[in-house]
Amino acid sequence: MKQIKSIYNKLLNNYMPQGWWPINNIYKKRTSLTNNEKFEIIIGAILTQNTSWTNVEKALNNLRNNNCLSIKSILETKQSTLAQYIKSAGYFNQKAERLHIIANFLLQNSIDELQNMQIDELRQLLLSVKGIGPETADSIILYAFQKPIFVIDAYTKRIMSRTGLCRKDVTYDELQTIITNNIEKDTELFNEYHALLVEHAKRYCNNKPLCKDCIISSFCKKLI
Repeated sequence: MKQIKSIYNKLLNNYMPQGWWPINNIYKKRTSLTNNEKFEIIIGAILTQNTSWTNVEKALNNLRNNNCLSIKSILETKQSTLAQYIKSAGYFNQKAERLHIIANFLLQNSIDELQNMQIDELRQLLLSVKGIGPETADSIILYAFQKPIFVIDAYTKRIMSRTGLCRKDVTYDELQTIITNNIEKDTELFNEYHALLVEHAKRYCNNKPLCKDCIISSFCKKLI
């Protein structure tokens, strides 16, 4: 399916590199990450569940401003206090519990140890943590540990199904396989493609798509 790579090229030419994942509100390409930066991405991946990134940034800034963006500080902070810090991210009581869970997990499994794992082993371990599903696990693997795994989210499913590249009811694993079998297995490519799909979905391919102005309309079967 050359169309999958063609869509990527079209999006990249129009939107340019997205600089994802933002750290400390800075969007830029990073070839390497410190453990503190990896930790911030992991926390962000949990906070972004069922909410917008704008809301997550507010929550992360609150954690940062209250010196609560480390394993130690999160574990030393009551869940009720954490919940107030991350209120903007929604489901704040549930997510406060999950921050404690992931902090405990990282206390037992260091970031360095996780970094050295193979993708399949790392993914299975992350999926064993309460509150981490496939999308969150893959976001952590791709963005924090910079390993090549493609993240599937609602935006990706929407665009790929409307262009006719998959069924509307495609499963997470099925769509991940379709995409990764048709483009190079490359961390930077997977990172950028996912970010570009998110940007395009927000601008044009939303719940009420702006098909007339869509930059990939020539590839799309408009299966809405």
